[in-house]
Amino acid sequence: MRNKMAEFLLYSKYCFINNQFIEATLHIKDKKIFKINFGRKEITEIPFLDVENSHIIPGIIDAHVHINEPGRTHWEGFEAATKAAALGGITTLIEMPLNATPVTTDVASFELKTAASKNKLHVHCGFYGGIIPENSNDIEDLIKAGVFGIKGFLTHSGIDDFPNTTKEDLEKIAPILKKYNCPLLLHCELTDDNVPKVINQKSYQEYLHSRPQHWETNAIDLALEIQEKYDIKVHIVHLSASEGIERIQKRKQQTSKLTVETCPHYLYFDAESIPDASPIYKCAPPIREKKNNDLLWKSVLNDGFNFLGSDHSPAPSAIKKLKEGNFFDAWGGIAGLQFTLPVLLTEGKKRGLALEKLIPMLTENPAKFLGLEHQKGMIKEGFDADICVFNPADEFTVLESIIAHKHKATPYLNHKLKGKIIHTFVNGVLVVKESRINKLKAGNLLLKKQNIGT
Repeated sequence: MRNKMAEFLLYSKYCFINNQFIEATLHIKDKKIFKINFGRKEITEIPFLDVENSHIIPGIIDAHVHINEPGRTHWEGFEAATKAAALGGITTLIEMPLNATPVTTDVASFELKTAASKNKLHVHCGFYGGIIPENSNDIEDLIKAGVFGIKGFLTHSGIDDFPNTTKEDLEKIAPILKKYNCPLLLHCELTDDNVPKVINQKSYQEYLHSRPQHWETNAIDLALEIQEKYDIKVHIVHLSASEGIERIQKRKQQTSKLTVETCPHYLYFDAESIPDASPIYKCAPPIREKKNNDLLWKSVLNDGFNFLGSDHSPAPSAIKKLKEGNFFDAWGGIAGLQFTLPVLLTEGKKRGLALEKLIPMLTENPAKFLGLEHQKGMIKEGFDADICVFNPADEFTVLESIIAHKHKATPYLNHKLKGKIIHTFVNGVLVVKESRINKLKAGNLLLKKQNIGT
């Protein structure tokens, strides 16, 4: 009998191949998709798994995650985060440079982080490096070490040891980014004093108005200016302001080096529905009004976003100020890594979003952004056997008992969602079986291979 773990057949009437669902049998061998057989095909002595009416899609790639290890594992950590990812059908994630201690702003801190991840990766994990005012001389070494991009903030990050950058800081490193064709990821908010005085710190509306749309659009204008001036790759993370859409789209008509994402929470929740004294919903930029979110959805449906990422950023309840209900003192971050696909599927069905449009925004498109498009993000012969099996018709309720995040507090708690994850394969290993963790440590540390000028 052949090694069951190394070789098997996976069959469904709904395999997502070439951007459509078709009947097929995947022959998985030696961690790869060895062959695709159209229709049902059983082979003697090779284990055969029929997932019936469940859908087979590429493993989800989340290019925007905060894990916080080393140094803040009481917030999250590789062990919990990568389990949650696997349970959500995510097989690859890329982790942000802040929230860990030390922050990932030089090679020494990058090596500490990669060492901390050892024997804890249940899905694949790569990292971004960070730009802060004093580390421009470290950026080239970080790129050479294998980070997937350089992340910067244009406003206070929430972490004092990851201060925001200025236009001058970004211009210093632009030639290095250009040399390696390395993307600059920007948190686009530029603060000013043109906001109302805060009267009630428990009011969500006051928190919303304290971070107005023009903070985002002013920062986006700066980002577009730098992108055009230096002809570098610029990626705008977690867009929440619909007023930024048109200027981004206009620039994208002139260049392929500008990309933008939004997040599930900006598409699922709206400001009118968020009660006061509930900082579980706090994030930055904030979740905005329904009218704004309708425009974000319009952009999703019209291919305005390159991909979607969770921006998973959990924290202990004391830091989230859940008892006090103070939006202004609370940590700003949404815990949602495990539920990205079901959240988007549930709300997307109401908006007319076809699965065939949603899946590439979670798989193929982020793979292209990360330079992984020749090995991940599609069901294709020769690609890594990173696979998600889910049933779009199955409903489930988000209960604390199923949440694998280190902290169970999430705004999705008790929500009924469509799209239950059944199995998750990482390198052909059945990490999640029947919606439960089955086998651990199947993920790899991912390092970006750098080629000058490519």
